[in-house]
Amino acid sequence: MRSFALIALSLVALPACQEQELTRAEASTAISEAALEGEAGSVISTSVEISTNFTIGKALKDAATELRGFVAAQLPCAQVTVADNTVTTVWGQTAGCSYKGVTLTGTSKVTIARNDDGSVQVDHAWTDLSNGRVKVSGTANVTWSRAESSRHVVHDLTWTRLSDGKTGRGTGDRTQRLLDPTKGLSGGIGIDGNRTWTSNRGKWNLAITGIELQLTDPVPYDGKYTLTNPDGKILTIEFTRRSDTEIVVEASSGSKRFTFVVRKATATIDDA
Repeated sequence: MRSFALIALSLVALPACQEQELTRAEASTAISEAALEGEAGSVISTSVEISTNFTIGKALKDAATELRGFVAAQLPCAQVTVADNTVTTVWGQTAGCSYKGVTLTGTSKVTIARNDDGSVQVDHAWTDLSNGRVKVSGTANVTWSRAESSRHVVHDLTWTRLSDGKTGRGTGDRTQRLLDPTKGLSGGIGIDGNRTWTSNRGKWNLAITGIELQLTDPVPYDGKYTLTNPDGKILTIEFTRRSDTEIVVEASSGSKRFTFVVRKATATIDDA
């Protein structure tokens, strides 16, 4: 079982150098891998976003105290503590706590390492942070400034899909921005950058261009991935929202073209 339904709609295969192109099964596997890694990244995004709520320019301890107050007010069900310039949030062990429509369990720790007009640096650590589908542990360094509308995120994460125990570990370097700052996370996130991870199938490399996503969706609804699988084959993946519950995925490898639909549900991955 997987955390989303992936149904192959069509396939066009033209003559080409087969060893350089992905088969239907390889394309399906690649999209599944990218979806799982992407959801692991989405799990930490809520924690990253809520941890930006302090005044730029304040002393580190004062900023941490302010952040602790904001998080406690937003998450009355969580246990939030502050020590010096570090804020620790226990989102819960079973039911979890919700923020902007996303419910999480586990623990997040935020250390405000630098806070001035020129640059802000926040270091993150997560232990078993989960949205109910994927569990994530690891660290990230997040930087921005008063003048910037985006944040630079460098992460090192391990993750487990709860439905089948599938695991992975990866690093990433990306720029993240709110698509509608007036709506916060509920308005969606834009991402550009790159990610690399290792699963039981080997090492994967992903270039991210103009991605737009909602944290409640299993995959992005706009933008492009360029994914290189462990065999060195390249798959280009483009996303388009078809409805509130379905996102169309157009995948290409050389002359081959694949079309999939990703449904916001829990189901198996089927081939047409």
